[in-house]
Amino acid sequence: MRRLLVASIAALGLAGAFAHSGGNDNLIRRRKTLGFGPVHPHAVYRAEPAYSSSSFVGANSDPYEVAQRFVEEITRDSSPASSFVIRKDSHTDKSTGVTHIYVRQYMHGIEVADGDINLNVKDGVVLSYGDSFYRGAEQDPFIPALARGLPDVHTEHCVSLFNELETRAIQIEELVTNEELYSTQGDQVALGRSDPSAIADEVYGDLPYLFDWNCAHVQTPFVMSYHPAFSGQEDSFGDPTRALLQFMIAATPNEKLAQKLQVNPSEYLDKMQSTWETHFVGGHGTISATVDNVPDAVSPVKAKAAFVQVPNGDSTSLELVWKFEVEMEDNWYEAAVSAALPHRIVSVVDWASDSPMPVAPIPPTEHKPGLYKVFAWGVNDPTVGNRSDEKENFDRAASPAGWHSLPYANDPLMLAARVKSGPKGETFRNTTTTWGNNVFAHENWDGRNDWMYNYRPDAGKEMVFDYPYDPQVTDRTDALDEAKKHINATVTQLFYTANLIHDLYYRYGFDEVSGNFQQHNFGRGGEENDAVITNAQDGSGYNNANFMTPPDGQNGRCRMYLWNTAIPYRDGDMEAGIVIHEYSHGLSTRLTGGPANSGCLGWGESGGMGEGWGDFLATTIRSTKKYSDYAMGAWAANRPTGIRNYMYSLNTTINPSTYKTLDKPGYWGVHAIGEVWAELLWVVSQRLISKYGFVDTLFPPEPLENGTIPEGDFYRPAEFTEAGVRKPLIPKHGNSLIVQLVINAMKLQPCRPSFFDARDAIISADQILTGGENHCDLWVAFAERGLGPDASVEGRTPWGGGVRTNDFDVPTKCKSSQ
Repeated sequence: MRRLLVASIAALGLAGAFAHSGGNDNLIRRRKTLGFGPVHPHAVYRAEPAYSSSSFVGANSDPYEVAQRFVEEITRDSSPASSFVIRKDSHTDKSTGVTHIYVRQYMHGIEVADGDINLNVKDGVVLSYGDSFYRGAEQDPFIPALARGLPDVHTEHCVSLFNELETRAIQIEELVTNEELYSTQGDQVALGRSDPSAIADEVYGDLPYLFDWNCAHVQTPFVMSYHPAFSGQEDSFGDPTRALLQFMIAATPNEKLAQKLQVNPSEYLDKMQSTWETHFVGGHGTISATVDNVPDAVSPVKAKAAFVQVPNGDSTSLELVWKFEVEMEDNWYEAAVSAALPHRIVSVVDWASDSPMPVAPIPPTEHKPGLYKVFAWGVNDPTVGNRSDEKENFDRAASPAGWHSLPYANDPLMLAARVKSGPKGETFRNTTTTWGNNVFAHENWDGRNDWMYNYRPDAGKEMVFDYPYDPQVTDRTDALDEAKKHINATVTQLFYTANLIHDLYYRYGFDEVSGNFQQHNFGRGGEENDAVITNAQDGSGYNNANFMTPPDGQNGRCRMYLWNTAIPYRDGDMEAGIVIHEYSHGLSTRLTGGPANSGCLGWGESGGMGEGWGDFLATTIRSTKKYSDYAMGAWAANRPTGIRNYMYSLNTTINPSTYKTLDKPGYWGVHAIGEVWAELLWVVSQRLISKYGFVDTLFPPEPLENGTIPEGDFYRPAEFTEAGVRKPLIPKHGNSLIVQLVINAMKLQPCRPSFFDARDAIISADQILTGGENHCDLWVAFAERGLGPDASVEGRTPWGGGVRTNDFDVPTKCKSSQ
């Protein structure tokens, strides 16, 4: 298939398009990444209250009982072999009073990896829910899917991509041969692009990369099924190693290794060792394995048997798979591979995008607060302002121990040294480096996964992180060394920015039970030992940044790079918007579908919105009371328009994006999808700002000694229930309100959300928080860019394909608001 595609493009004289020889390659490091999965035609998201009948529940009912009864009700016609478990990462959001409940389906006692129901419950009412449970008939799990006539999901995706590439190849041929393209007036080219490779770059977008990465080995499982190392093994249901090796052939960016794995798989299979364990979840005994010595994996791989749903007309059927968690140098995959021969990839996501009264935190030994010479919060990059002296943030809610203290029991360095307490028995350790409870920041010049002992600045007992940052113009051969001279300032800036992002998002609801990133959770619930590992000047590439988000309880990883777009090199750590964008991947991934599920934003519109939320939040954080248009990554990329197609703007001449824009060439990649979503949110935010005004700081007032949050000039006056309980506070300004609504909505929306689901979740979030007083404002703003109530998509594919229809209208009751 791939040879046919390359041949067809070569026939047009455009084979170079696969290399993307245009200017964009200079800006973005292409990291191989896989991402696709089956479409769920039956999945739904209901944004209206499901029921509120007192015959079922009362306002004081236990939300878990409400959820239990509701799920039993809507699944009563399911197969007798179907059951469900309420996941332990379900929790009550203390900022809204909504209980977010995550339910996982089981068939024959085996997990259905994409059988999810998420419910949002308050006062005995299911406010909204998403549902992708399998509803089909009982099946024999040991009859291979292909033998039952089910589609090969991987092949179907690649055929879809191939067809789209052929269509675009024809478009390119027409553009290149069109004489009008080269008509000039004076010194100017009429359409401004006479280079065929530039035309191909624009029309193809990311499609050649998506095809090459995801489809180069689509037929390999069928070939490998005849290899003696595979064909002679009947017990593929009991041994995950062959399915895992098959995945590594497709996943490794090292083509030489991929060839070796295909030619002599036994050499590698003999070294792979599985250690088995049994875990009990809701009465179901789940057998899982840890596989060591996996080629190109940097840690042991987790494996367990599961079902995945594959499309079967308007419904789905089940396929038995091995579900893997594979950590690699540049990727961290959650993959499902068919258990039966041939071992085909069915789905793959790259993660490399509750107590009601909190326990009082254990006070650490007092330490001198840090002082940092940095670009202050709100100063996006060196073109906006100068560095200043900024103090460590001691927010009693977000960082009660400050940024440089953490328990010995949660400190990786102390655990490695087997030190359990301080010399005087103290439980908290105060550090003088960029190492704390929320963030570990350091250089990573070697670009490797080792990080604990990497270099980081030490400010000593005075805790003054004041280091020069004045990179000089040099020859290009000396530019890297010049950048490295400023590593102390770079790491300090990264530590400062990442901690403030943690604190800001905490205050808007990204707390411990919601799956935030902390080594120690102060007894407030959630999984611990997952502070963000942040690499400054990562040596594995240039002109990029990325964030890996495993499930709650495992460290997030943020890698920031140098940008060789100018001399001296520009350091991505010094552009706050890039750091905020990357950290926001952790926010949206942990909140969507629950903190224990990192597979909800893997591809298509879902994956694109993961990028869009990052752009939107970064832009909102840097924005000022005086309106301005903003570019993303402009300083690092050394381009006034930044790294996106358009600046974020209300002016449709500057940014014409609508929902329909997703159908255009170049909009199948998640970053292009994301900038459309970010533009939609930007329009929504500006409507709320025009209604409520603008607040200069997005940080709410610090809690009082008793934990109460004062309204100040940040929140509206507090309201109370009839029982005297204070209701969730409502931000009084437009920019703070939209941040609250967007983050609240992430908790409401289903796993694998569409644009429609995310839009509806924001409207639901406003209904819950304000009683729906912005209902029409939100609809008007979404409709302004085509996402009105009758917007639609036909033929949706996991890659983001389909034919979309804009709707610029609003619901009837909102007509007067337009």
